[in-house]
Amino acid sequence: MPESLRIDRPEVADGAAIWRIARDSKVLDLNSSYSYLLWCRDFAATSVVARDSAGSVAGFITGYIRPDDPRTLVVWQVAVDHAHRGRGLAGALLDGLWAKVAADRATTVLETTISPDNTASQRLFTSFARRNGAQVAQTVLFDAGLFPDDGHEPEVLHRIGPIV
Repeated sequence: MPESLRIDRPEVADGAAIWRIARDSKVLDLNSSYSYLLWCRDFAATSVVARDSAGSVAGFITGYIRPDDPRTLVVWQVAVDHAHRGRGLAGALLDGLWAKVAADRATTVLETTISPDNTASQRLFTSFARRNGAQVAQTVLFDAGLFPDDGHEPEVLHRIGPIV
């Protein structure tokens, strides 16, 4: 990660920038701008942003603790602004988020879903598992038939852990 960037807790004022980065990714399912504001308010403890030297958001990860499994952190979305890609920022964000949440909440498992065509995310999470000496179990969580007729691919659950 470039030294000019720092990992930080998201603030409500970051919601618009996070929405824009998600929109511009052309890969993520774009949620409403309102939902990103709520995410920065209600799930800031389990999410992170990267800020440049001017304080602008360069990337983000949104996450939450599974209500029925409080030792599991679910990563919802990961995105890096186009100008900051190719420098290892997504991996640094993921490592920073895990360190923060694991220290505060004694989590031992990380979950995320990835569509079969998203090889960048597959590499990101496989690399994270390898750095942490953890196994990755993959199962289809949501089959394509569960989504409205919008051509959505299945979402494959990647369960990484235990991470000690």
